[in-house]
Amino acid sequence: MPNPIGFENEKYLEEQTAAINKRVDRFSDKLYLEFGGKLLFDFHASRVLPGFDPNVKMRLLQGLSDRAEVILCIYAGDIEKKKMRADFGITYDADALKLIDDLEDRGVPVTGVVITRYEEQPAAAAFKAQLQNRGVQVHTHRYTKGYPTDVDTVVSDQGYGANTYVETTKPIVVVTGPGPGSGKLATCLSQLYHDHQRGMESGYAKFETFPIWNLPLKHPVNSAYEAATAEMKDVNQIDHFHLEAYNEKTVNYNRDIEAFPLLRRIIQKITGGESFYESPTDMGVNRAGFGIVDDEVVRAAGAQEIVRRYFRYGCEHAMGLVDSESVERIELLMNNLNLTPESRNVVGPAREAAKQAKLDGMGADGVFCGAAMELPDGSILTGYNSPRLHAAASLILRVASRLSGDSDGEDLLSPEVIDSISYLKKDVLGRKRVSLDAEETLIALGISATNDPNVKAAVAQLHQFRGCEVHMTHMPSPGDEAGLRKLGVNLTTEPRYASKRLFVS
Repeated sequence: MPNPIGFENEKYLEEQTAAINKRVDRFSDKLYLEFGGKLLFDFHASRVLPGFDPNVKMRLLQGLSDRAEVILCIYAGDIEKKKMRADFGITYDADALKLIDDLEDRGVPVTGVVITRYEEQPAAAAFKAQLQNRGVQVHTHRYTKGYPTDVDTVVSDQGYGANTYVETTKPIVVVTGPGPGSGKLATCLSQLYHDHQRGMESGYAKFETFPIWNLPLKHPVNSAYEAATAEMKDVNQIDHFHLEAYNEKTVNYNRDIEAFPLLRRIIQKITGGESFYESPTDMGVNRAGFGIVDDEVVRAAGAQEIVRRYFRYGCEHAMGLVDSESVERIELLMNNLNLTPESRNVVGPAREAAKQAKLDGMGADGVFCGAAMELPDGSILTGYNSPRLHAAASLILRVASRLSGDSDGEDLLSPEVIDSISYLKKDVLGRKRVSLDAEETLIALGISATNDPNVKAAVAQLHQFRGCEVHMTHMPSPGDEAGLRKLGVNLTTEPRYASKRLFVS
């Protein structure tokens, strides 16, 4: 049963490309296009807009590659505190390296990297040296003097003028970064300042996907954006600047609306009077709403994303990464849409599996974990932990077995294989926990497939896991998280630890 489609990529590409070209034509010399959100692998968009290609923005950029180049920004503080990109499980600086490679592979040149709010932080300095040693042009921008109140200082040689200028040659300069708060806007404005000092008539625009300005304020897709940025306290609002200027209701978020008067003053100071735009919505180049072909489908997907974010923030709060207010903000969004944790189909079955583990006398270290996956045909399979397998490992074996036409996935791996790995972990490597996690199970399956046709048939079905919904009653171990991420599932977990031990290797 194919998943319902709510978004058409080709329609979006046509609309968005035309809108960007129209914006470029407005400025005679150059357009700095700030890319909000993820340029590549935008899995949030693909979850809330079923049918959205996670790399459609790159396809758009490739279509403009003869006219476009890229500046990549990264905040020095994010490097220093090793901020993570959750969907890849890598730090922002590693994601920046990956993004440079991905762009080069697709024929889109990266002109340079700007490390923003740089104060010689040790990790940021090491990252700078690493890039320079690999031949990448690196610029460092310090905190802008006078920002935000003293516009005369901001727009002067002591403010933006103190930043190094990134030389560019193409009419479209895409300014992107691995995450929010990377300094993209400040970099765009710094470049504008230097250009206008040189007599160039450059402009600025913002490429955004969310919130979608021409959807209702409380539409689940827009509410899902609020859920995704709960720790930043983003709130969707009616853009009153746009309403006053054009008598048209549009949706934007609080930070852009609050910053608009200051941004307009800065641009007017840079250009000598022209502000470019009458509202934050004017600044944006966002035609995502015109790619929606089934509103009911995207509403349902947006609601599901809010529940996913509820579980994610619950886990991050348990780990001390966010405050309780982030979870409470999502609870309010859920209440507004009459959602509960059980609105996610796999939550109830996972909890029942954990209860069954206890009834069967399984579990490990006195902890009983359950896991559930919704298959492409809508059916749900479960697994639970035991002294031999983590719950995630049990689930992988059962689902792979079912998809290959076999009956009991627990039999896919022979006891001898499991015992051999357990012996290695306990007696050779000195590990305390010997049950197989998801990543170890995938490796064991790959090896066993060389001699067992049933295992080979099951391994051939693992590609069907991608995009499937999975829930676990306990937070995954590092091996479980890595294995499930590689399979491409949409994972949520309860904010409970799977072991009573404080350290998990």
